[in-house]
Amino acid sequence: MLPFFFSAYILSACWLTKGNCISYDELKELKTEFAINLYQHVSEAENRTNLVVSPASVAVSLELLQLGAQGNTFTELQDALGYNIHDQSVQDFLHTVYEGETDSSQGTVVQLACSFFVDAGVQLSPIFTARAVRWANSSLQQSNFTDPNRTAAQIQEWITGNLGDGDVRGMPLESAGSPLSQVALVSTMYFKSTWQKKFSFTDTQMLPFTTAEGSTLKVPTMHHTAEVNYGQFQTAALEGFSVVELPYLGEKLSMFLVLPSHKRTALSQIESHLSAKTITLWANGLKRTKMDIFLPRFSIQSLFDLKTVFSALGIRDAFDPITANFKGISGQDSLYISEAIHKAEIEITEDGTKASGATAMVLLKRSRTPIFKADRPFTFFLRQANTGSVFFIGRVTNPS
Repeated sequence: MLPFFFSAYILSACWLTKGNCISYDELKELKTEFAINLYQHVSEAENRTNLVVSPASVAVSLELLQLGAQGNTFTELQDALGYNIHDQSVQDFLHTVYEGETDSSQGTVVQLACSFFVDAGVQLSPIFTARAVRWANSSLQQSNFTDPNRTAAQIQEWITGNLGDGDVRGMPLESAGSPLSQVALVSTMYFKSTWQKKFSFTDTQMLPFTTAEGSTLKVPTMHHTAEVNYGQFQTAALEGFSVVELPYLGEKLSMFLVLPSHKRTALSQIESHLSAKTITLWANGLKRTKMDIFLPRFSIQSLFDLKTVFSALGIRDAFDPITANFKGISGQDSLYISEAIHKAEIEITEDGTKASGATAMVLLKRSRTPIFKADRPFTFFLRQANTGSVFFIGRVTNPS
C-alpha cells in the first residue's frame, strides 16, 4: 500500500458569469480531455523521465479561481477547463464527482480538500466566501503573509492534516511570504486503495526492464494470473499497443496501463494519440480475459511549476498583476496568481496503491492467451468510471 498526494498551491484571487447547459456525457469528456491536455503539456517539459500529475486536484484549483474571476481572466479559465463553473448542470455534475472523491468505502480512501489562506488585510467578498467554503470540501483560513515562516508552517500543517501520512517535505512554500501575496489557494488529493486481486509478494521476482534510453536493468516485478479487462489496439500509423485495466476494491476506480507492443516503439508515439475519445474507446473495447500480468513495483514523486503549463493551456491573465481580474474575491485590484505549484506522489506495490496525488483505433483479434508484461516504458492513469474523472496520470520509464 502506498503514497499519492497532490498539492496545487496557488497565490491568487477570484467572480461570476453565466453559461450554457452541458450534458453529463459532454462533461465526462471535458474532464478527461483536460486531464490529457494537462498531462501532455507537463510531459513535454519532462521528456523521457518518470512523472505523475493529479488532474483532479489541478482542476479543483482552477474551478475555485473561476468562482472569483471576471472578464478575460474568467474566460481563459473557462476555456482551459472547457466548462463554466456557474452553470447549474456543471455544478450538479461536479457535485457527483467530488462526492466520490471525498468518500471512503471498501478499503478505499479518496480525499479531496481545498483551503484559502487569506491575509488579514484582504476584505473578501461575502458572496465569494459563501461559495468557496461550500466548494469541494473547502475551508477559509486567515494568515499573516508578512511572516513567511509562519505562513509556510500553517500551510504545511494544513496539507499534512489532509494527506494523512503523505510526505510534504520539499514543497516550496517560501513565496507565500512575499509582501505582494495576499491570498493562497491550496488543494490536496489523497488516494489509497487495495487491488481487487492483490499480487502475491512470493511471486515478485527480479526481471529485466528496458528503459527509454535502451539500457536494460533488473527490477522487482510483481506477477499474478487474473481475469482482467484487456485489449490490443493500433494507432493510425499502425503502431500497436495493449491496454489492461486493473480494478481496485469496489470497482468504482481502476488503473489503466498502456504499453507499446514493441520495444522499438517510443512511448511518446502512443501518448500523442491520447484523447478523451480514445480513452472511452479503450474502456468500451476491452474484453474480459484471463491472463498473466507482470508489473514492476514503482514509486514516483513529481513537482511542477504550473505557470508555464497554465500558459500553454491559455491561462495568462491570471499571472499578470496588471491584467488579472479577480474582483470576485475582493474589490482590490492588486490580486493575481504569483505561484502555481503542483506536487504528486504515487507508489505501486503488491497490495495496491497509495497516492498523494482523435485518431481511429482498431481492436485487434487475439490468437492466444495474452501476457501483459510491463518490461518497457508505459503510461498509467487512475480513473473514476462513472464520471470519467482522472485522479492521476503518469508514465514509468525507469522503475528503479
